[in-house]
Amino acid sequence: MSAKPIQTRITEMLGIEKPIIQAAMGWIARSQLSSAVSNAGGMGIIETSSGDLDAVRAEIKKMKTLTDKPFGVNVAQAFVRDPDIVQFVIDQGIKFVTTSAGDPMKYTGMLKEAGLTVFHVVPSLQGAMRAIEAGVDGLIVEGGEGGGFKNPKDVASMVLIPQVCEAVDVPVVAAGGIMDGRTMAAAFCLGAEGVLMGTRILSSAESPVHQNWKDAIVGADSTDTVFLNRSGPGPALRALRTERTSRIQKEGVENIFSEFAGTQDVYFGGNLEAGIALTGQVAGRIKEVKPIAQIFEETVAEYHRVVDALPR
Repeated sequence: MSAKPIQTRITEMLGIEKPIIQAAMGWIARSQLSSAVSNAGGMGIIETSSGDLDAVRAEIKKMKTLTDKPFGVNVAQAFVRDPDIVQFVIDQGIKFVTTSAGDPMKYTGMLKEAGLTVFHVVPSLQGAMRAIEAGVDGLIVEGGEGGGFKNPKDVASMVLIPQVCEAVDVPVVAAGGIMDGRTMAAAFCLGAEGVLMGTRILSSAESPVHQNWKDAIVGADSTDTVFLNRSGPGPALRALRTERTSRIQKEGVENIFSEFAGTQDVYFGGNLEAGIALTGQVAGRIKEVKPIAQIFEETVAEYHRVVDALPR
């Protein structure tokens, strides 16, 4: 029996059953994974941060054969510098876009003029207010716990989410440290109306990454990620703790992007020492690989149990 639904401005705006959005993980957030998210009632997202727009175009076409549910595309501005990216997204018939890793002023107006719904990913209150000024429809507010590329001046979700929610009127999706109904309930108490999951979906049964990475997540403690490159140059990031990333954390690196030359070997070959496996702190709470539909059903059911048990 399915858990009773959760209705928020996020579900209404995006036409989804569950207020859960999938992180736009480079190379990983493609049709195999994203269609499973959409079919389970969430919002599947196709990535562009790999920069391989021919592959992205093919993945969007595949998505339309694998699901009849809503899905979106992420425009990672720092990694996709093609000035035609907006027209590219519009031409694919996409209705929902998340923008990230750049100034929301750059593309928001053009996307909205084309009738798309736009959410921007922000790591700070200042970033949130800039996105509001740009005219976004919603915000994805990402705490420093999350995996991937981060603001070097990271702020924890417990502080950042209510800070932003108190300052804006648009709906907020909480990201960073979210993996189940308990953390969804906490995010909603802080003012969010939806959640974004990265590491939890990364380690799902449908995820295309190598089993070694999933096993490492399942076996991880909450201290088994590292925050790298805080002083630059280039972006900071949070990744799985390995011998390689521990060395980078201690000694630094001249060019953090050079560490991604072995991405395919890490993600799909299972050699976690070949590069950097971007992973959030919430890995310490993930104890089993599960199908996405099960993860979502359990999340919604637990959300209701937690909320119903709160002191009145």
